[in-house]
Amino acid sequence: MGSRGWKIRRVIAVLAVAVMPALAVAAPACRDDTVYLRGAWGEARFAVAIADTEQERARGLMFVRQMPRGSGMLFVYERPKTARFWMKNTLIPLDILFADASGTIRRIARMARPMSEALIPGGDGIQYVLEINGGMAKALGISAGSEMRHPAIAPEIAAWPCQGADNPAAE
Repeated sequence: MGSRGWKIRRVIAVLAVAVMPALAVAAPACRDDTVYLRGAWGEARFAVAIADTEQERARGLMFVRQMPRGSGMLFVYERPKTARFWMKNTLIPLDILFADASGTIRRIARMARPMSEALIPGGDGIQYVLEINGGMAKALGISAGSEMRHPAIAPEIAAWPCQGADNPAAE
């Protein structure tokens, strides 16, 4: 892709982040099918499929030929663990965001190579892993320290808790 195409994509990504605060206000505070991210770079949201069983986590995004830009998969573990991923049978490049129990992003594996069986270390104490299209983290400016918001993250320890009956003042 030429320089002009990359600049246009970057402008679109920046505009999407700029519109995000308005959309976040209009949207429900938390939904199982949506992950919100925020940091010094701004905010973003992704429509996600949840992988919270061993079978779902083992399959992940294997054999997916394409994924819409604002989509991803959230891997939810019962408790923090040492996380390692691979790209076996994964056909598209991914950014893999590793988060601790509070939903704070600790590490990002950028542009993970399709079909690779090399282990991608996520670190210790990881409870949530978000896979998004390769290059999205860079395009949006998502970095370690960014915070994730999702109902699976326990509100009493969440860096960015969901609003709800149990926590009406959280924001």
